[in-house]
Amino acid sequence: MASQSVQSRQRILLVTGMLGAGKSTALRELEDLGWESIDNFPIRLLDRLLGNDTTNHPLAIGFDCRTRGFVPADIIEQVKELSDRDDLEVTTLFLDCAGHELTRRFDETRRRHYLAQDMPVPAGIKAERELLSPLRRWADVLIDTTDFTTNDLKQTIREQFSQTAPREMTVTVSSFGFSRGMPPATDLVFDMRYLDNPHWQPGLKDLTGLDRPVADHISANPIFESTFVRIRDLLIELLPQYAAQGKSYVNIAFGCTGGRHRSVYTAERMAQALRDAGFSPTVLHRNLGSRAAELVEGSQHP
Repeated sequence: MASQSVQSRQRILLVTGMLGAGKSTALRELEDLGWESIDNFPIRLLDRLLGNDTTNHPLAIGFDCRTRGFVPADIIEQVKELSDRDDLEVTTLFLDCAGHELTRRFDETRRRHYLAQDMPVPAGIKAERELLSPLRRWADVLIDTTDFTTNDLKQTIREQFSQTAPREMTVTVSSFGFSRGMPPATDLVFDMRYLDNPHWQPGLKDLTGLDRPVADHISANPIFESTFVRIRDLLIELLPQYAAQGKSYVNIAFGCTGGRHRSVYTAERMAQALRDAGFSPTVLHRNLGSRAAELVEGSQHP
């Protein structure tokens, strides 16, 4: 029987390393990247787990010296056998960190090292390093987190493993009315109140930014097109940078006084411009159904 193609083989990533080196952070980031993650899984049950898994979904399994049945030599032999299977693509990731930095992290969190017992933390770290040395030498990927922040580790995990589990950042473009409050959890806000307000134009008050007469009125303003292009170009430049930093959601909001005219039209136009640039934004209009009351828009031309 011919070997299965790489594309049809289930990807298995075994994540291990020194306690405090960042295994939990790595597993959470892998989960965000689309991997199914299991931590502290008894390695002796790995064959049984993979034998019952028919989803072919990428699977990240975390284990360390605290895991039941943790014997590095036995684990290596077991993984070698799994690597020979035609239906699996097995990779081992080892997270390492210098002893002085691990000591600082344990002191900072006031946690006792699992192998230290009644001894100082450095003694536990030394014992753990000796125990894990065969796995460290044998691992396919080694990441040293000594000088890493949490974000540095997340970035490295994305660079190493996002190709095997790609994800698409969710982009939302919304409109709102400042008079009804700022929307929560918004990353980028653009104030469109510098444009002439259609609310005060004859025949436009009861329409919205989705209607052609309102769109024509706003786009006829000489300053609109130039500022729109600048905002569009800024977003097209920024969005890939947000994705590279691992951001799962980016919320872009356009506001005007009541949230029915200028912000609605601009949000619709911008969403289309982003689609043309290769993004897939969702469009939301928070106050489109709100009444265009004089109390909201004011009693005089803005």
